[in-house]
Amino acid sequence: MVERVTSLMNEPVKIRNIGIVAHIDHGKTTLSDNLLAGAGMISKELAGRQLFMDSDEEEQQRGITIDASNVSMVHTFDNEDYLINLIDTPGHVDFGGDVTRAMRAVDGAVVVVDAVEGTMPQTETVLRQALREHVRPVLFVNKVDRLINELQVDSQEMQVRLGKVIDHVNKLIKNMNPEKYKAGWRVDAAAGTVAFGSALYNWAISVPMMKKTGVSFNDVYEFCKAGDMKSLAEKCPLHEAVLDMVIHFLPNPLEAQKDRVKVIWHGDEDSEIGTSMTHANADGDLAFMVTDISVDPHAGEVATGRLFSGSFSRGMEVFTSGTAKKSRVQQVSIFMGPERLEVDKIPAGNIAAVTGLKEAIVGSTVTTLDGMAPFESIRHVSEPVVTVAVEAKHTKDLPKLIEVLRQVAKEDPTLQITLDEETGEHLMAGMGELHLEVIAHRIERDKNVEITTSKPIVVYRETIKKKIEPMEGKSPNRHNRFYIYVEPLDLEIVNAIKSGDIHMNLPELERRQKLIDLGMEKEEAKGIVGIFNSNIFIDMTKGIQYLNETMELILDGFEEVMRAGPLTREPVANVKCVLVDAKLHEDAIHRGPAQVIPASRQAIQAGMLTADDTLLEPYQKVFVQVPQLLMGGATKELQGRRGIILNMSTEGDLAIIEARVPVAEMFGFAGEIRSATEGRAMWSTEFGGFDTVPTSIQNEIVGQIRERKGLKKELPKASDFLSM
Repeated sequence: MVERVTSLMNEPVKIRNIGIVAHIDHGKTTLSDNLLAGAGMISKELAGRQLFMDSDEEEQQRGITIDASNVSMVHTFDNEDYLINLIDTPGHVDFGGDVTRAMRAVDGAVVVVDAVEGTMPQTETVLRQALREHVRPVLFVNKVDRLINELQVDSQEMQVRLGKVIDHVNKLIKNMNPEKYKAGWRVDAAAGTVAFGSALYNWAISVPMMKKTGVSFNDVYEFCKAGDMKSLAEKCPLHEAVLDMVIHFLPNPLEAQKDRVKVIWHGDEDSEIGTSMTHANADGDLAFMVTDISVDPHAGEVATGRLFSGSFSRGMEVFTSGTAKKSRVQQVSIFMGPERLEVDKIPAGNIAAVTGLKEAIVGSTVTTLDGMAPFESIRHVSEPVVTVAVEAKHTKDLPKLIEVLRQVAKEDPTLQITLDEETGEHLMAGMGELHLEVIAHRIERDKNVEITTSKPIVVYRETIKKKIEPMEGKSPNRHNRFYIYVEPLDLEIVNAIKSGDIHMNLPELERRQKLIDLGMEKEEAKGIVGIFNSNIFIDMTKGIQYLNETMELILDGFEEVMRAGPLTREPVANVKCVLVDAKLHEDAIHRGPAQVIPASRQAIQAGMLTADDTLLEPYQKVFVQVPQLLMGGATKELQGRRGIILNMSTEGDLAIIEARVPVAEMFGFAGEIRSATEGRAMWSTEFGGFDTVPTSIQNEIVGQIRERKGLKKELPKASDFLSM
């Protein structure tokens, strides 16, 4: 196998880099098992039960995928061998960050949908992540046998239901990326971009496969009815149907990089490195994007990612974006599930695993070209909404704990680690309760540090409601003054910043035009000097001496407030700060960091408190499927948690409820919903954005947060921050 893989690596036309994406429990890992069995890497008898890609013991115990895992295999199509680099991704909403990162490394995605449940919230999210990265989708409708044997539908009804699933996926593609939809990215059973089957029983069928084997839809129906899955699997093996579809319809690196490089790299396309990347040139300068970092107990940190240009070989010296010194590559290898196999050289167009890049983090650009424009950073869909405080059980482990937390944050960029200097606690913020539970378990198991974690706490955001007059911030020595006003930032601009359309690395003219298109005045758009999270800082002053030299310090003050707002020391969101005037001392000694930072910080803090500083709390969208008779219990449970019911529909005897519930009210939901519905409710959640905390409970929540953080009980006033 290894020899076949290494010989095919040098022929980009015969490579397919694919990811398998879907909602939780729709059968991604079972499907990956079958593809591996078809390629002869694991035994056919165990496929579907072995879950080869879930190599971590926690994944096996919980029965879910937690980490994206890579494998390379060979498939023969029309008497030609092809190399398939596959990434199996998690479906649980708490591990969505792994999907976003995997999408950067691949060119095509197999979207798996359960024939009975149809497209679910997470299917929508992963499809959006794929289309944003210009990754082409094909569809695999899984668990078709359940339609026939559990729901007892006839052959006509079966085809109608499958048609509905395809229509819904196409509707999603059309809404998310109309250009690509028109360019032929819609999935179409007749064309062959859809396959149907059962990953558990190893069979699959598609229109090209029917022509090849002579097995029709009615035959499939008869086999399933008779419970004879074995003959069906022999006639229509799953790996053949799915991998033929992948090779035929998903792009090879040469085709894909022409389109994708424009989306993920904002350098000069006509430059030497630009051309080398669009043509996946193995002899060009090296351009490698790190999408994952894992730790091998023997080899240290392993950086996995996509090689867009050049070739990796042992011993070469490379630059990592954001660091000045060079690193030396120690080993170059490919992944075979949990194992890494060393090779001499990996050319462009492949997914590579490299050791020796100590400085690299997820999202780093690794290159042999000094000063290459880095790839665009990876944007995650949801934000950390739940925090726990982590403490070492034994004092002797304290230094080790700090090191371990750094390491964990490097391996999983959706995790935020902060040290609360006032309480001395280490805070770990993640996507949800399960995410934090898994990380805490791994710290104890893999890093051998015993820890205690607090109860989960919700992460709020601070924002403002109105525009105010400029506030004066004075430096402690009274020699420098800044006049700054704050106002709420337009939501369209906030969304553009979050989706990565607008950032400080964009060429200034392009950024200005985008902001003007979103309704910002030209002068303001011209004056943007800083963007931090979803907040911006604008300089509207004219011709003030020494301002350029001090701007970096003013921005430091701005960022300090945006990290911890004046009301509760929580992060700030959606605020526009505008500097309208400044008076600066002519002597540089009198306008150092100790003078300028407090002055700009205090003006913004006082401004926010005057502009009705309020809290935003994170929400989750909750989807519940429950028998109609027990619907009352479920709605009562949601409404009792300050939930808003958005939609209710019925399908057969099932009621489907869609609601928005504050994350703060979701703790312990799993147990309560079970007892309210006799254990018959199925539910899933996805990140639902932030919304204002109701006025009636705001002061109480602010009080609780201030108490927890050891701040004064009285609420702060603007005058507390202004020096007289």
